[in-house]
Formats: sequence, C-alpha cells, structure tokens
Amino acid sequence: MATIRQRASGYWQAIIRRKGYPDESRTFPTKTEAQAWAQSVETDMRRGLFTSTSAAERATLGDLIKDFKTEFAPHHYRVREDEKEAWRFQLDRLDEALGAYSLTAIDQKLVAKYRDDRLKGNDDRPPVKESTVRKELYMLSKLLGFAQTEKGIALPRGNPVEKIRKPTEGKGRDRRLSSDEWAAFERECKKSRNPWLWPAVQLAVETAMRQGELLSLTWKQVDKKNLIAMLDDPEKIKNEEPRAVPLSPVALTVLDSLPRGKTGIVLPVERMTLYHAFSYACERAKIKDYTFHDLRHEALSRLAERGDFNVLELAAVSGHKTLQMLKRYTHLQATKLAQKLAGNH
Repeated sequence: MATIRQRASGYWQAIIRRKGYPDESRTFPTKTEAQAWAQSVETDMRRGLFTSTSAAERATLGDLIKDFKTEFAPHHYRVREDEKEAWRFQLDRLDEALGAYSLTAIDQKLVAKYRDDRLKGNDDRPPVKESTVRKELYMLSKLLGFAQTEKGIALPRGNPVEKIRKPTEGKGRDRRLSSDEWAAFERECKKSRNPWLWPAVQLAVETAMRQGELLSLTWKQVDKKNLIAMLDDPEKIKNEEPRAVPLSPVALTVLDSLPRGKTGIVLPVERMTLYHAFSYACERAKIKDYTFHDLRHEALSRLAERGDFNVLELAAVSGHKTLQMLKRYTHLQATKLAQKLAGNH
C-alpha cells in the first residue's frame, strides 16, 4: 500500500515500498495526482511490468558523460596525448547544451531543438555543418545506449535520437590534386626538413590508412611475409575492429627505406609536427584547400580507378563499416570499365 503525505511545501509525495523492488517515490502538486501515480505503479508491480525510472530521474546527462569518458571511451576510441579527440569535443558540446538535464527530461522535442540550434548557431557559437550535427547526435545516441546497457538505467522514452529527423549526410570532400599539383607537392615534400613527411605521404597514398593509424603503426604490426600491416590495437584504430591493410610494392619499398628506432614506431613524428610540415609543403607548392586526410581519398580513388577492386575489397582496405560511405568511388570503377569496353572494339 502506498503512503501519501503532504510536504511542508504543500506538494504531495507518494511513497511505494514493495518486496522485490527498490523504494519508489515521486512528488506532485495535488493529492489526486499522487494517488493516481501510486495506483499505476502498484498495478504494474503486481503484473511484473514495472521498470523503475528513479535512476534516470536522478542522473543528469552530465553525470553520464563523465562516466562515459572514464569507463567507455578510453577502451573504444582512439586517445591522444593532447586530449583533442573528435569524440571528446562532441561530448563537450553535448555537456554544454544538455548536461544539466536529467535523463528522463531528454525527449524528442529537446533533441530536435539541440539539432536546430547547432545548425542555426547563436551568439555564443556559430552554426556548424550538417555532418557535424549528425556526429553529435550519433554520440548522444551512443550515450543513451551506454546508460541502458552498461549502467542499467531504464529510459522511460527509450532513445529519442532514433525518432527524430537527422541532418542530411554531407557528400564528403572530393579534393584531388592535378598531375601538375602532385608533381609540385611531391617536390616540396622531398625538400622538407622533416624527413618523415614524404614517407608518411607515400604510405598514406599506398595504404589508405588514416593519419592516426599511420602515426601509431609499429614495426611489430608490419608483416612483410604476408604483405600486410595488421591494425589490431583497439586504442589506436577507428571503428573498433582490427583489420589487415595490404602493402603494395611501393609501400614495402618505403618501409624498407625507414630506420628502425628504439620506440618501435614506424613513423616517430608528432601529429602537429607532421601537420606543420604538410601545410608548409602545400604552401610552397601553391596548393590550397588540401589536407592530410585528402590523401586517403586519393588512395581509394586510385584503387577504384584500377577497375579490379570491387566495393567489398575497397571496404576491406579502408576499414569503412558501411558500403554506403564508399558509393562515391563506384563511378570511378564504372568509368574505368567503360574504357576497357571501348578498347575491345
């Protein structure tokens, strides 16, 4: 039997104590509301249908983010020494906007408002790209899933992120250097005072590896006998799954040319040091709007243009989880096949 009592504030509190369940309580403006809630909860308890939302009411999204950063993220995302990971920025934006809300208060309306506010911007923050908002919403969904599966917190509304409209996915960068630009870029890379720049560029183009994967690659992961680099460190790789990256003859030649230092790292250069060397080479070559990550697009484009790699094989090389992300390379394969057909006539 529930206990209904009036508090000093004038509000009415319903308290339910039932064997097999933690104590449940909630406060309402009127006695009638308190009695109705207590009756509903007791009925669900008798039927074995009751799920407590007390934990979700007590916990804020900010509390959840703190736990996520310490308990989950270090084991599932790449961690950098400077703590400037993309996932950390996403969590910080969510904490800033929604951290004070209890988990029960995070509903579709609130999440949709967050989406719109990020796209429009405000006095404190400028508008951001749709792709950025998509990633932040994905992170929020991940957080709420973490609350349910890892923390055992029942969310009365489920996961509201799954129910709202998402911003359209961007087309992705499509920047490739012309043959003249590449020649100038190669020349400046080779002239760089940083001896690791050109090997890093070559390996990026030959393997389609991400910058973080390249800079954390160790000699132990390089298997020259089987012609692969095994990316199997869960703290260093993206998408959480190990993968074997095939090594081309050019990649093997580059690896053979590199000295083996005591650290065991193939490219023992700091990320920002490489960034500055790369940017300076682009500047000297008079190349604008080009990033190290564009080398990965260049690598996959070259593989697609060969015409003998299907999309599944491209995904195996690149580590993309979904084939949707590789669709933009299929037209390159079609063009190459059309050229082959034309050559047969």
